[in-house]
Amino acid sequence: MSPSRSLSRRAARIGLCTAVACSTLALWTVPSGGATEATGVPPAPCTGGEGVLTVEEQRIGLPLVEGGESAAAQFLRAAGFEDAVTAFTDDLCAASTLVEVEQAAARHGEALWELAVARAQGEVQLGTIDRYDDRPLYWARLHMTRAVRQYEAPFELTGIQRNALVHVLDRSSRGITTVAWPEDAGDARRVVISGFDTYSLDASLRNSNPSGATALQLDGRRLETEDGPVVVQAVVFPVNWTDFDQGVVEDAFGQVLVPGEDRADLIMTISQTGRGRMDIEQWAANARGGSPDNNRNTLFGPVSRPSHWPQPFDSPQWIETTLPYQAMIDAGTGPWPVVLNDGICEWPAGTFPTPSAVRCQDDPSEGSTAASGPGGSYLSNESMYRSNRLRIGLQAWDVPGGHLHISALEYPADLAVLTSPEFEADRKAVVDQTVALVAAAGAAS
Repeated sequence: MSPSRSLSRRAARIGLCTAVACSTLALWTVPSGGATEATGVPPAPCTGGEGVLTVEEQRIGLPLVEGGESAAAQFLRAAGFEDAVTAFTDDLCAASTLVEVEQAAARHGEALWELAVARAQGEVQLGTIDRYDDRPLYWARLHMTRAVRQYEAPFELTGIQRNALVHVLDRSSRGITTVAWPEDAGDARRVVISGFDTYSLDASLRNSNPSGATALQLDGRRLETEDGPVVVQAVVFPVNWTDFDQGVVEDAFGQVLVPGEDRADLIMTISQTGRGRMDIEQWAANARGGSPDNNRNTLFGPVSRPSHWPQPFDSPQWIETTLPYQAMIDAGTGPWPVVLNDGICEWPAGTFPTPSAVRCQDDPSEGSTAASGPGGSYLSNESMYRSNRLRIGLQAWDVPGGHLHISALEYPADLAVLTSPEFEADRKAVVDQTVALVAAAGAAS
């Protein structure tokens, strides 16, 4: 785990001042005004190369409606994150060695995460959009990774090195490299949770993910409960199969599951489900159903195994939740009902992969092959499966783990607007209920 972090210290490392440290200035100041180019933040002089962009990065220039301004540009301006991107590209262009670029990627990635957390928790007053909004972080990160892919280095830079730089920047901007318990945690229960990026962006570029918003609200927080304090660390996962194959889930949770004084008391993955539901998933399935990710990749079959973390000798087909689900249900949170969600689909023993053999029922049968869990066969299910397969591999038997699916949101009828008071109130209600459920789980662990 990393040393305990400080927003002001992160800012000082890149020569900037924060509202926390200086009381009057934000980590990156709000732009003075003026339109942003249709492609988002204007590219820096050193980022005019012809690097191959991901599908996610190619969406930066797309508008919410035909003829409109780039959605990404609107989100960055509304949150005051434009200068965060510019500060990174300025350092990128000033670098003369690979080491300097690597350091800039890690430094600015962590600073972007810390800024997003501070803004979400009201420690920094920046921009005009609601502080519960998770979308500016997503689009700012993509601006920065795009810059690395198109970076014209003044030194030899191989494709492998460029991809490694993107990896450093991406992971550091997700909270993964700054997981650390506060020095004054004492006897507080220690909880690590994960949320997700926004997704289904081909349907709408203004999609938000309340699980990512929850992560920003909870990272570094101390929650007071009747059963004692709960301290929380949080990360946000990408919605991409390739990142999961690379071990992003294991890298996030492994550092708090290894034996030692930093081991967590509870882990919980969180994602978005249907409207009006808060589901504690009873099972995680060793299955990928083939739904497209944010880069439009599709994968079908069992969950891959990372080579750099301990795993059970045989990956189990099913892993049952060990979260204190009854305490979460009994906590009386609202506005949405909280239930233990069962119901799986499987190939009975000896029938995989015959399509007509798939059966759906409450619980798995002996020797079956997983087709989908109660929470499906997408990356939400896989986040639960991977984190708890790792928990088993590290023999963290005393650490409860599982997955919480939280309610989807309702968006403004006008497709050209980013947000509305009703939308913001809806998201806040979902996120605040999720925070209360995390507190209830932590207190019962």
